[in-house]
Order: sequence, then structure tokens, then C-alpha cells
Amino acid sequence: MQFKTDSSPFVAGASGVGSVMRQVLYALIPGVAVMSYFYGWGVLINIVFAIVVALAFEVIALYLRKRPINVFITDYSAVVTAVLFALTLPPLAPWWIIVVGLFFAIVIAKHLYGGLGYNPFNPAMVGFAVLIISFPLEMGQWIRPHFGEGSLLTLPESLNIVFNGIGNVLSDSEWDAITMATPLDDVKTELRKGIYFSEVIQTSEYGFVSGRAWEWISAAFLLGGLWLLYKKVISWRIPVSLLVSLALMAFIVDFIEPDLHQSSLFYLFSGATMLGAFFIATDPVSACTTPRGQLLYGAGIGFFIYIIRTWGSYPDAIAFSVLIMNMSVPMIDYFTQPRVFGAKSGDK
Repeated sequence: MQFKTDSSPFVAGASGVGSVMRQVLYALIPGVAVMSYFYGWGVLINIVFAIVVALAFEVIALYLRKRPINVFITDYSAVVTAVLFALTLPPLAPWWIIVVGLFFAIVIAKHLYGGLGYNPFNPAMVGFAVLIISFPLEMGQWIRPHFGEGSLLTLPESLNIVFNGIGNVLSDSEWDAITMATPLDDVKTELRKGIYFSEVIQTSEYGFVSGRAWEWISAAFLLGGLWLLYKKVISWRIPVSLLVSLALMAFIVDFIEPDLHQSSLFYLFSGATMLGAFFIATDPVSACTTPRGQLLYGAGIGFFIYIIRTWGSYPDAIAFSVLIMNMSVPMIDYFTQPRVFGAKSGDK
């Protein structure tokens, strides 16, 4: 009689791609909730529409590649890419912006290289980089955050703007009244005019360490990131080295030229710093895998964030910094491989 025999592993692991991706989505909930409070329905519209578009592109790409659709569509990787991509967009961004960006993220940056596990670049950041270079006007139209006074746009009004265009819903004067530059962009512009940093942040748009809205949004993403660390979904090396590198660069430059540049805390709690540190830079496919390599990788991202934000043309620099370091991952991993147990120094 022939008995059924199984091979190892005999105890199935609790983690898998789908499980890890779901944990990431759970950790994003505090940041999404706070961001929606300040910026209204546009945030949720971006996320929902991005998920639908990303899944559609995922299914089409899998079908054309003759890959099993059910297996890969349920790993939530496309959903995570869509949510991270949507969180980098201005609320009420036109619908076609999302379609164009996710085409490059899912089809070009992911499936053109072989799908999940083979993409050398972070897909969400590829999509964002294409949009910020190609459509800077649409990508710079951030609405004013809501602080409890007045009322936000309703859901029907928000949907109307997203899918029918601003001109069909609001006049130019009405749209100008509800839009503003982001704190990073505003501070950079004022500093270039010769105004001191301490004077810039005295306006009502700024809170304790950053923009009134963004410091709370960043704190919420930090909370989600700490939960990922607690659950051991991500390693501490990349986010910690990124944040330390960015803060150290800001401290050194501010020490050399006091009040002529943003402070360390302002950089840490502005823009997508916390989102980038805990959710984007830690992408397990496009990031470094060796322990020392992860430290260098995170530190490099923090370094380039500071360089681009301070002297570059773009107010936020998460996407470009991550993509630059993605290119260096093979080299970093090659030169930072841990020594094999039992091998002597210098052994091949």
C-alpha cells in the first residue's frame, strides 16, 4: 500500500505575501483617517478609484502574460501599490492622472520586469515620478486643509470635480480660494526670498513643528509604522537610518547657517517623510536585503531627500530618492553580504 508523504516544511508559516500586504493596509488606516479629516472626500476618492484601476491593470497584465489571475490578484500587492500611490496625490486630482500613473506603476514598473518579486524599482514611486515630471500643474493643486471651521466639499461635489473637471464645477476664483501650496513648497519659496525660517512658520498655517495638518498626518503614519515594527512586518534598519540621516543633514546645515534652512523636526514631519520611511522605502522587493545594506540604503534615501528638498526643484523628494537608491541596491547588497557561518575572513 502506498501512503501519502509530504515534504518539508511540515508546519506552515503564518506569514505570506497576502498576509504581509494586509498588515501594511491595516497600518495605513490611521494616516488615511487623519488625512481624510483634513482634506476631505478627495483622499478616499483617490484611494478607491486607484484600487479599481490598479486591479484592472493587474488583471489585464496577468492575462496577457498567461499567469494565474486568482493567485496573484489576491496577494494584495496591487492594492498596496494603489493606496500608496493615491496617498501621494493631491486630493481631487483628475481621474486621468490616476490612470496614467498606475499604468506606469503596474504595467511598466512591475509586469514589464516580470511581476511581483522581479521589479527593481518601487512601482508606486515610478508612477508618481512620471506624473510630477509630466504634469506639475495638476500635481501641485493641493486644497487647503480643514481645521474644523467652515465646511469641506461634499462627496457629490468632490466626485464632480474629479470626474468632470474643476472648470465645470468651480470658477477660477473659487478654486484659487480653496487651494494653497504645501508647507514644504511654501517654506522653500519664502526662504529663497530671504525670509528667515523662524518668521515663515509664525503664520497660522503652521503648528508645533510643521504644517498644522501635515504634522498630525505624519504622526499618524508614524504610529502605523511603529505598529509594523511591533508586528515585525518590516525591519527597523531602513526607517531609522532614513530618519536619522535626514535629521542629521538638516541639523548640520542649520548649525552652519542658522535660520536659513528648515529645522530637523520640520523635515521629519512634513510631506511624505513618515509615509516614505515606513511604507515606501521598506518595500521588500526593491529595497536592500542585507542588514548593513539596509542601513546604507535608508541613509542614502534620507541624504537625497535633504539634497533635493533643499536645493532641488521639487518640494518633496521621496520618490526620486527611493528610485535613485533602488538603482544602487544590487551593488549595496553585493558588497554588504554577511560572512557565511564558519568561514574565515577573506574566504571566498
